[in-house]
Amino acid sequence: MPAMANTGGGNSNAGFQLPDDRVELVYMAKLCEQAERYEEMALCLRKVIKMHPDLTTEERNLVSMAYKMLISPKRLSWRIVAGAEDREEIKGNAKETRLIGGLRKTVEKEIEDICDELFSLLESHLIPNAKGPEEQVFYLKSKADYHRYYTEISSTPFHKDAASDSYHRAQDIAARSLPHTHPIRLGLALNFAVFAYEIGKNGQQAVEIAQKAFDNAVSELESLDDESYAESKAIVQLLRDNLALWAEDDHDTLEVA
Repeated sequence: MPAMANTGGGNSNAGFQLPDDRVELVYMAKLCEQAERYEEMALCLRKVIKMHPDLTTEERNLVSMAYKMLISPKRLSWRIVAGAEDREEIKGNAKETRLIGGLRKTVEKEIEDICDELFSLLESHLIPNAKGPEEQVFYLKSKADYHRYYTEISSTPFHKDAASDSYHRAQDIAARSLPHTHPIRLGLALNFAVFAYEIGKNGQQAVEIAQKAFDNAVSELESLDDESYAESKAIVQLLRDNLALWAEDDHDTLEVA
């Protein structure tokens, strides 16, 4: 019998039945993506991971998309709410500041829950079963990215250190094993540089990471086939955009993979 879904966060998924077959789970995950039902998409993929943690490239990308689409609106909500709270505090409006603070904490808890869920999948299933360097870099980059998201809402050093460690581990593997133009290697450099600039407050390191990745890749792009060229060129352009922004010392809008 198909399993009934239970996210632990209410009963919005109470009527959704999870298939028991891997192929059917992936089929439903892709349908949920088309329907913008990202909670159900993540439910399907969590079950796939626990059944078969050695994911295909398609499954790996679906997991990445599901959690990206879950957390992105929460991060945007937090920035809006935290900004409003700061403005009211500056005005000395204690009542409004207190009210907004309650909403901010609710959004923070939602972000924490998404991050912690993905950390559990990565640490217990995906990273230990990653056989090749591409998978290892992909999952370590994901772990680093979600620790970076945690640092946006938490001042404790743990998540900053965890993000830095995972980015460095991923970078070491990528440097040994992946071509300069590999989209995962380029995406790692893009996000690691943003982390160094925004979280580490180290503009020199950010520029060095981004510039090195850009210089190494740009000379080799023309040798790629059409599909690889388009994906890699898009990330190279994002690296170029961020380098231009940092040169102007304007980091309000940074591009990440």
